[in-house]
Amino acid sequence: MRSPVSSPPTPLAPHRKIRHISPMAKRPTKPADEPASDDPPLPIGAPPQSNVPELSVSELANALKRTVEDRFGHVRVRGEITNYRGPHSSGHVYFSLKDQNARLDAVIWKTTFFRLRVKPQEGLEVVATGKITTFPGKSSYQIVIDTLEPAGAGALMALLDERRKRLAAEGLFDAERKRPLPFLPAVVGVVTSPTGAVIRDILHRLLDRFPRRVLVWPVRVQGESCAAEVTAAIEGFNALPPGGPIPRPDVLIVARGGGSLEDLWGFNEEIVVRAAAASAIPLVSAIGHETDTTLIDFVSDLRAPTPTGAAEKCVPVRAELIEQTAVLARRLSGAERRLLDAHRRHLVSLQRVLPAGPQLLMHPFQRSDRAGERLRAALRRALDARRLRLSHLTHVLARHSPQAELARASERLKGLHARLRQGLSARMALARREADGAQRRVDHAEQRLRSAYFRIIADRQARLDRLDQLRRMLGYESVLARGFALVRDEQGTVLRLARDVTPGMAMAIQFADSAVRARAEGDAPPEPPAPPRPKRGKDKTGGGQGTLF
Repeated sequence: MRSPVSSPPTPLAPHRKIRHISPMAKRPTKPADEPASDDPPLPIGAPPQSNVPELSVSELANALKRTVEDRFGHVRVRGEITNYRGPHSSGHVYFSLKDQNARLDAVIWKTTFFRLRVKPQEGLEVVATGKITTFPGKSSYQIVIDTLEPAGAGALMALLDERRKRLAAEGLFDAERKRPLPFLPAVVGVVTSPTGAVIRDILHRLLDRFPRRVLVWPVRVQGESCAAEVTAAIEGFNALPPGGPIPRPDVLIVARGGGSLEDLWGFNEEIVVRAAAASAIPLVSAIGHETDTTLIDFVSDLRAPTPTGAAEKCVPVRAELIEQTAVLARRLSGAERRLLDAHRRHLVSLQRVLPAGPQLLMHPFQRSDRAGERLRAALRRALDARRLRLSHLTHVLARHSPQAELARASERLKGLHARLRQGLSARMALARREADGAQRRVDHAEQRLRSAYFRIIADRQARLDRLDQLRRMLGYESVLARGFALVRDEQGTVLRLARDVTPGMAMAIQFADSAVRARAEGDAPPEPPAPPRPKRGKDKTGGGQGTLF
């Protein structure tokens, strides 16, 4: 536990003084195990008494703690909050209560702080209810607060005004955020107490004006849990999916009857105001009477003076709509009759101005008759021209009859046929002579190619024989035929040196005719001596470079 930092007392009004009222009327009793804790202190300079027992500091501090707690118990203290720095890292809250002449340390445990309806603020005058106790670690006394409430309506109104200004600065009360209510909602959601007269007034007014489906979310409209339940109700209605098993309301009504400022304080809480501002469903606030004002009224889309007025704002009057519809239907029918009469009169006036039908068709008939006469004359002239041309073509056709043309074409065809036969015979003879010459050239080329092929094959065979003889002379088979052998290990690697062979090593020895397997025995051969290093100086051969052999 920490003690708040001391600060000079702030001058307050004369009526702000710390008071306590103790409900306990019994006197404190002295514990049986502390016979000497209530003895009067010895005067200064008095000789020590041998019959006074010695107490440790802890025993004396605990005795004082029990005495103070038994004497005062629960008290109510009024004072101004000072040295408030917010909750400690442990969650507990430490501050002081002061008036003009004194200061009292105060502590609020973490579990109590979370359920307080009014949170402590620096400079706020409050009435604290709790238990007086001592803190032996500092030899000081303090109050452990259980409940905290503003000291009078003045402080409560100051807190309300400060909260209203802060939320207004965030833009939660702007008129641009407010939305119009639906003209005729299908479902109306009501957040209120299910046992009060408010819900009955709303239901009766909706039934009288226009019966609608109503969903009631029961909440407490007063007390410490009021703000949390109202917030949960608004968020719960907004969380309903459209078209789900529970219909989503088209408009919400948050209602409560009249009461004092303390009774309506739950609707001034910041969580309620922010939940109403975040609501996607249009919200109507109907808290208290017409003169009562809460912060939810500023953030709601519409404020109703009473819960009954909220029901009237949400739905129209069904009878009035029916009557208005009938009036509009009568007006529409009368307007249709008047429009038809006006069109009929206008048509009659146009009929008087327009000429008769035969007069309108007289000139078109004349133009049609004249066009028919011109068309008949043009057809006669075109027919005469076609007849004249046909007679001319008949005369030309008589001079060039098809029989004469056919006879002349037959003669020409016979001459062409004879000429074609002569030409084909000559060309066939020429082609036959050319074919005989080409065949002789092909036979001669085939003979030359055959002889060249045999010469090339003989040359390649002789070259191949020479290469094979050279291979046999240079190959290792000839070496093996002279009595040498080729030694390989199991992997087929040629073993050239004795130091590559280890005892017990499997080997394959290739002779001239075949290979045999063997295994090495004995010890490993000694390491060969290192080759002699060349001597420095001139080469005895006389050249700049020694012999390679």
